[in-house]
Amino acid sequence: MKHVDIYTDGACSGNPGKGGFCAILVYEGKEKIIDGGEVLTTNNRMELQAVISGLTALKEKCSVTVYSDSQYVVEAINSDWLSSWEKNGWKTSGKKEVKNVDLWKKLSDLMSLHKVEFVKVKGHSDNEYNNRCDKIAVNFYKNENKD
Repeated sequence: MKHVDIYTDGACSGNPGKGGFCAILVYEGKEKIIDGGEVLTTNNRMELQAVISGLTALKEKCSVTVYSDSQYVVEAINSDWLSSWEKNGWKTSGKKEVKNVDLWKKLSDLMSLHKVEFVKVKGHSDNEYNNRCDKIAVNFYKNENKD
């Protein structure tokens, strides 16, 4: 099974506001950059969309390590909140609706296709790929979302 590293980041100006995301896929030294954004969104949605876009780009079942500076995303997976939300009909332990449920459902479906591990990295620090993702995500909402 191929192993792919996916580095992700999302950014937002205002919350909600203009947002951008980036995923950099690395396989055998080759890189593929995916970016995008929305005119009215939140930072958490952009963080999720970055991961979703990276996993969607995979053409076959892979072993994947996702590197993200989003505690929101990484904790939901590594603390098993996602599977608990699914079992509880997309409700939190406090019986409230899960925010961004549309994206969490997409992410859950994509994760079922691959062997995925999530690693939390420190944002705006010494991770070259995370820093690149941040610059690309910010550039996207500043330059592409001109509405």
